[in-house]
Amino acid sequence: MSLQNGETPAPRAAGGTPGGGPDAGPATPPGSGATAPRGPGPATPPSPGPATSPDPGAPAGGASASAPRRGRPRSEAVEQAIFEAVGGLLDEGVPLTELSVERIARTAGVGKATIYRRWSGKEDLFVDLLRSLEPPDPVLPGTSVRDDLVTLLEALRRRGLAKRSSALLHTVFSQMQLYPKLWDAYRLTVIEPRRRLGLDAVRRGMEEGEIRDDLDAEFVNDLFVGPLLLRTVVRPDSSDLEPGLAERVVDTLLDGLRPRA
Repeated sequence: MSLQNGETPAPRAAGGTPGGGPDAGPATPPGSGATAPRGPGPATPPSPGPATSPDPGAPAGGASASAPRRGRPRSEAVEQAIFEAVGGLLDEGVPLTELSVERIARTAGVGKATIYRRWSGKEDLFVDLLRSLEPPDPVLPGTSVRDDLVTLLEALRRRGLAKRSSALLHTVFSQMQLYPKLWDAYRLTVIEPRRRLGLDAVRRGMEEGEIRDDLDAEFVNDLFVGPLLLRTVVRPDSSDLEPGLAERVVDTLLDGLRPRA
């Protein structure tokens, strides 16, 4: 069934009509103390499928609130359809600058309002698309400054590999820098938070005596990140993002950045 305006039909109550099912009896007047009479005859054997009796604690005319929901959540399915629409258009050679919200909505089979309920504009949509294609942001172990820096650089290494293996990610990145508004949105919401993680780790290293404190923290952070960016951006066709690179960069730099005796 096609998606329209981000909505899908509400599930019908199991085993019956939207009014609560064919076996639902009349409501008991509140406070009367009377119980609804049960019909004669043997009880109907239970069916092999999910239970169809209304939950006694649920409001009349609705399914049980505890009934499991099947399939992916509606919003996730809609967002995936929108991402796939953008990806399909880019694969067809449509430039980012020519991807309008109206065209994306039409391709995804949703209304424009569905997109604007989730994103303020196509720049925010593209940033979320990039995030969905990249490995997730790292969770720092916090055991030591070295471990935190290795975790950050390993995440950069994996992003470099993802960029090489994903034609869509490569396409978006190659066009994004020609689109200043999109690049600014990506820089502010993705690059800067990651950069702050690295700066925080470097500053902790200075405070804890693992890194010289007479150096500029941003300069030191660039020393750690630089080799990964060089092998990802400047030399994207090389095969030198090998496992263990993050540990090698961090250990080499920490050895030279220790406080002087």
